[in-house]
Amino acid sequence: MTQIELKQIIVPPGERLLLKDFSWQQFESVLEELGEHRGTKLSYSQGNLEIRTPLLEHEKAKSIIGNIVEFLLEEFQIDYEPSASTTFKNPQMNKGVEPDESFYIAERNAVIGKNKIDLKVDPPPDLAIEIDITSRTEFDNYQELGIPELWRFRRDGTLQINVLRQGKYVESQTSPTFPNLLNLPEMIAECIKQSKDIGTSLALRNFKAEVKQLLWF
Repeated sequence: MTQIELKQIIVPPGERLLLKDFSWQQFESVLEELGEHRGTKLSYSQGNLEIRTPLLEHEKAKSIIGNIVEFLLEEFQIDYEPSASTTFKNPQMNKGVEPDESFYIAERNAVIGKNKIDLKVDPPPDLAIEIDITSRTEFDNYQELGIPELWRFRRDGTLQINVLRQGKYVESQTSPTFPNLLNLPEMIAECIKQSKDIGTSLALRNFKAEVKQLLWF
């Protein structure tokens, strides 16, 4: 059998590579070899390993939505621990994901001070965010890992909020984390749209001003 080293594999931005018949041990080896400081994202499920390289458009949307969540958590005085694109994996479930952004909120006390997360003993993050501009998020991994809330920013420019109920994701019009903001998906979508017209910093400033106005009234 021909052996291919990881350094021989190049995934262009916006593309994905799917490797089949991959064992859990091989997945762990890939994670170790690639390390934490890399430009690719990995997802593993039932012997299939997906490697993606995000586009700049993807990274901008990720940054904007992450900034928005942190602002809202601070504005509503909700304590949290950011976990960013941490690799969340459980060998017993044969699943592994790397969200674009993630946050521990209700479960934050369980991970304070930790440098590594082990889902065999640690809880999953309360909120995960995926930017689906170049590929579609596979719900199965997130569902089986038990992540309560998943946001998907889709390639059509809309934000979908999914809430875990009885082990399955159900689309919701509101976020359980921010229930007071009834039109949050539309506000975030508009912010990202504005960022393409007037720039990111001004679009974020407009979003924050709108939130503050809603809270004052």
